[in-house]
Amino acid sequence: MNAPVETEPGTPVPAPLEKPDAAPLEKPDAASPGAAQGTAGVPPRIVARAHAPRLRALDGLRLVAALMVAAYHYGGRDGDVTAAWGGSPRHQFPTLHTWFAYGCLGVQIFFVISGFVICMSGWGRPLRSFFASRASRLLPSYWAAVIIVTAVFALPMVAYKAVSPSDALVNLTMLQQPLGVDRVLGVCWTLWAEIRFYALFALCIVLPGATRQRVILFCASWTMAAAIAQAANEPLLNLVLMPEYAPFFVGGIGLYLVHRDRRDAYAWGIVGVSWLIGQHYAVRGLWHAPNPDFFSYRPAYGIVLIVTLGYLAVAAIALGLLNRANWRWLTMAGALTYPFYLVHEHLGWVAIKVYHRDLGIPSYGTFLLTVATMLLLAWLLNRYVEERLAPKLRGALSKPLSKPRP
Repeated sequence: MNAPVETEPGTPVPAPLEKPDAAPLEKPDAASPGAAQGTAGVPPRIVARAHAPRLRALDGLRLVAALMVAAYHYGGRDGDVTAAWGGSPRHQFPTLHTWFAYGCLGVQIFFVISGFVICMSGWGRPLRSFFASRASRLLPSYWAAVIIVTAVFALPMVAYKAVSPSDALVNLTMLQQPLGVDRVLGVCWTLWAEIRFYALFALCIVLPGATRQRVILFCASWTMAAAIAQAANEPLLNLVLMPEYAPFFVGGIGLYLVHRDRRDAYAWGIVGVSWLIGQHYAVRGLWHAPNPDFFSYRPAYGIVLIVTLGYLAVAAIALGLLNRANWRWLTMAGALTYPFYLVHEHLGWVAIKVYHRDLGIPSYGTFLLTVATMLLLAWLLNRYVEERLAPKLRGALSKPLSKPRP
C-alpha cells in the first residue's frame, strides 16, 4: 500500500512564487518568511515558502501502517495464507489473531498520510513536476515487485498460481483492476485508489495552482459529491469519487492545512467531518466483512478507536508535537515502507511456508522472520532499484514535452 499507501514523502518542495490572492478564504502562508507583513516592500503571499524540515515522524508512521497490514495478511485472515501455515492463522495465533484482524485498517491510515503528503508535495508545483514526482516514486519498485512475484510464483516448487504472461504485462501499467485483469500483487487495489486521488488532486488543485481557498473548496466539493454518489449508487460516480475512501484522503488534506495554520477553523472542520464519515465506512466495511476469508465480527469500538488513533497520530505530526522524533533511521523506515508494502503479502506466503513448514520454526518466530525477510528485500529494492531508477525517470519526465523554438 502508500500505500499502501504514499505514498510519499515527508519533505515538501520549495514552492515557486505565488501570485497574490485576495479571495475571502485565503490567509497569508504562515510558513512563508514575512508572509503576514510582506518582506522588503513585497506584498503578502508572493514570498516563496521556506524549505521545511523533513517530518521524520510521518516516515515512522508509514512503516507502522505497513506493519499493521502485514500482521493482517500473515495472521489476521484466512485465504491463501492458510496454505503457507498449513492451517488457519486462528490456530497459529490463538490470541493475537483477533488483534491482527484490525491490521487492515493500516490502509485507511495510509490514505490519511497520503492526503497530507500529496497536498504538501503538490503545493506550488507545476503539473509536469507533480506527475514526474508521483510516477518516479511509484513505478520503479512496483515494476520490480511485479516481475519478482510473477517469476517466483512461476517456479515449480511454489504452489501458488501465477497470472498469465499477458496479464502480467498489463499489470505493469497499474491499470489491471479497471481492465478486469488478474492482479499480480494483491495490495495493488490500494494503488488504484491512490492513482484516482492523484488524478483528482492534479486536475482540481495542481493544474490551476494550489491556494488555501481552492484546497478548501476541493475538500468540501469532494466530500459532498462522494455522499451524493453513495446515495445515487451509480457505479461511474463511485468509481471516480470513491465514497468509501474519500474521507481519509480529504482528512489528510485537512490536516496539512492544519500544519500550515493550526488556527484554521476551516481545516479543523474538514478534519472533523472526514473523521466522522471515515469511521462510518470503516465500521460498515469491517465489522462483519462479507468475504468468508476475512475474520468477522470485530467490535465497532475497536475499529473506531484505531481510525481515531490514525487521525490523531497525523494530527500530532501536523501540529509539531512529534518534532522531537527526528531520528535519522526514521527516514530509512519511510523509504522501506513502499517496497515492503508491495512485496510482503505474496512473497510472505512463500517465506512462511519455508520457515514454518519446511524448517519447522514456530509460528511466532516465523512471523518475525518473515517480516525481517520482507524488510531486507524492501531495502534491496530501495537501494538497487529506487535509488538508481527513480532519479532517471523523474528527470526524463520533467523535461518539456516540446523543445523551444530557436
